[in-house]
Amino acid sequence: MRAVLLGPPGAGKGTQAVRLVEKYGIPQISTGDIFRKNIKEGTELGKKAQEYTNSGRLVPDELVVDLVADRLLQDDCANGYLLDGFPRTIAQAEAFDKMLEKNGQKLDAVINFEVGYETLMERLTGRRLCKACGASYHIKNFPPKVEGVCDKCGGELEQRKDDTRETAEKRIEVYEESTAPLIEYYQKAGTLRNFNAEKDPAEVFAEIVAEIGE
Repeated sequence: MRAVLLGPPGAGKGTQAVRLVEKYGIPQISTGDIFRKNIKEGTELGKKAQEYTNSGRLVPDELVVDLVADRLLQDDCANGYLLDGFPRTIAQAEAFDKMLEKNGQKLDAVINFEVGYETLMERLTGRRLCKACGASYHIKNFPPKVEGVCDKCGGELEQRKDDTRETAEKRIEVYEESTAPLIEYYQKAGTLRNFNAEKDPAEVFAEIVAEIGE
């Protein structure tokens, strides 16, 4: 199975990705992981990517597609893959389609997670981390036994700067501007599958498997 995960920050893509990877025996691939691996190994593509990241510039679509294409040629992708964080733009999607066509392949599904704005904000701003041991909690979905205190080590829990409402609003705004147009793109292509990700994760997973097959 070759699939793409779509959805705003806080939609639960990571939760479902773990289940889907186990279910279908395919790797989960993110552009962030690809960048880090190539930069660490000093590949030619990695060196080019690092030039952009070091100067604070966005890595151009052409280079991103080349990095992804190189990753998809590896043996563990022979039976499919789950792409998370790619494509991010229409230009990347078009380039990716051309790459697939060149290799005689096609996407089986684009899994789109739909979640209301307030639910996203609640999820994104509710996370708390232990200053001492790094354990993660959520004030609603996975609260500590004692408010503000880590169950594991008794350390103080804090909200990271990345989890404030201001940052969450910005992340969602960026998604809506750059990535949300992909929904229409893949809708026209006939590969988009929409799922209500406000439901219980187990229920969402069951619906995905029922839709895209065993």
